[in-house]
Amino acid sequence: MIRLIVSSQEISNQDELLKALASEGFVVTQATLSRDLKQMKVAKAASPTGKAVYVLPTNAMYRRVKEHRPVREMMQHNGFISLRFSGNIGVIKTRPGYASGIAYDIDNTVIPQIIGTIAGDDTIFIVIEEGTPRDTVREALSSIIPV
Repeated sequence: MIRLIVSSQEISNQDELLKALASEGFVVTQATLSRDLKQMKVAKAASPTGKAVYVLPTNAMYRRVKEHRPVREMMQHNGFISLRFSGNIGVIKTRPGYASGIAYDIDNTVIPQIIGTIAGDDTIFIVIEEGTPRDTVREALSSIIPV
């Protein structure tokens, strides 16, 4: 959520970021936020308006968006790119950095047809119960990813 907020808004200090997180339903302490910013290597840089704002490490998926959209709306586009099958294996392609989060959601949703997942940076392997139709898997995943 921090990444989405920092990439979509000009945030100048931790107080502003705490308020933005709270408006999205995330209440954290200043100490936790400070540790998270350090771990994520968030820095300050001059914005086009000359204001010093938080920026994320150079990464195409975190570049500042040109027009402001609510973070909840951006969360609806969870990084999913595609789903393909080979035998009882499904391969989900995502934008860089999104695979582990999507795999976590799959693992924590009761989908009896999916035995387990393995996630990398932008790819998830899903092991499907033998004999399960692909349409059944797509339907089961539709609450998590837009398949």
